[in-house]
Amino acid sequence: MVEHRLDAEGADQLLLAGVNDSHMQELARIYGIRVILRGDQLILSGELERLERAVPVTQHLIELARLRAPFNATDVARLSEEFARDGGGPPPEHDELRIALPGTRKVVVPRSRGQGGYLESIRDHDIVVGIGPAGTGKTYLAVAAAVNALYRKRVKRIILARPAVEAGENLGFLPGDLQEKVDPYLRPLYDALEDMMPADRVQRALEERTIEIAPLAYMRGRTLSDAFVILDESQNATSAQMKMFLTRLGLNSQVVITGDKTQIDLQRPSDSGLLQIERVLSGIDGIEFVYLDETDVVRHRLVKDIIRAYALADAEDEAAEASGPGDRIPGELGGGDESPPSVELVPPGAGSGEESG
Repeated sequence: MVEHRLDAEGADQLLLAGVNDSHMQELARIYGIRVILRGDQLILSGELERLERAVPVTQHLIELARLRAPFNATDVARLSEEFARDGGGPPPEHDELRIALPGTRKVVVPRSRGQGGYLESIRDHDIVVGIGPAGTGKTYLAVAAAVNALYRKRVKRIILARPAVEAGENLGFLPGDLQEKVDPYLRPLYDALEDMMPADRVQRALEERTIEIAPLAYMRGRTLSDAFVILDESQNATSAQMKMFLTRLGLNSQVVITGDKTQIDLQRPSDSGLLQIERVLSGIDGIEFVYLDETDVVRHRLVKDIIRAYALADAEDEAAEASGPGDRIPGELGGGDESPPSVELVPPGAGSGEESG
């Protein structure tokens, strides 16, 4: 048994340990070691080979806790995967991409390579299209970049828009006035803002229209100058709406478009403006498409497996439709009937004591 002590002075100990020591428990689970936070020291004990893998990850977490950059147990697991993929080396630091939020103790940092590349593209391009599954931080990071641009006076206002479309619902048939109808669709944008700014500042900015949150349809006929503009859930904007939105861009403005091609709620998915701009605008200088995937998911660790399982099921369905009933290969069991496909969800690192890449 070998013991290694790490200096955790200056780190936010509650953030470092996690709720009910969840971060320490995750480190212990992944690497098969003992982890104890005692004062300003983090003590790791176990086999030397395991400690050699655990120490760099733990040191990285200490640095995040010193920055007051929030992370969770899922991030601990994801970081261990990234370190393992790099042969024990740390993932890119992206120091220049860290966003300190004035009025709070929070620092927003990219939690994966994909997120780092996404923030880098937002920094360097006037129009960025972020495409990826739920939970990859597309909207959250875009809002953080917008808040940072506003505080640094690079823009005069923030405009956040969403198509008012939801599966199985039509605004005309929902109860309440227009504001009551659209508020539920815009709530995720309010949530992101309120996580980055004091509530009184958010309210004041909304009243002064320094920050505007509105349905996409409200953009028609306007010129959006000196603004950081975010179109969220863009897969539910029609091609006509997308063209209308993109042609609103004025001087000294920046646009970030986010979307998930697997969650199109339009009656005809082929009408999605996100699908069209992917075909039409790729390759134009100044417009950058960034693709995130399940490795960038920062929600519960099972979300990554759920996304993979659905992607596999969708691929099997598409293959079955393409082959047609006459081309299906009979199964070996069940009297010639094809046995149904199965999808097994295996938690990362199950049975090995550590996360796999």
